[in-house]
Amino acid sequence: MPVISLRIDEKTKRKMSRLKHINWSQVIREGILQKIEEEEKRRIDRALLSQAVKENDRLKRKVPGYDSTLEIRKWREARR
Repeated sequence: MPVISLRIDEKTKRKMSRLKHINWSQVIREGILQKIEEEEKRRIDRALLSQAVKENDRLKRKVPGYDSTLEIRKWREARR
């Protein structure tokens, strides 16, 4: 298993020393694995993104016979 080193301040080291029952190497390993999982969940699936873009384009197509400008004007006039 590869070895990594890290630095912590003296105050933190003293607190860790008081908690001798804790396996700090294991705590750090678990923290690293948790961070890796979080980052992997954030990855964007390119195929899914492409599908979403196509669906968005399909939904925003103009509807024949509908003028959004007239609809906006109608609602603005109704508020007056």
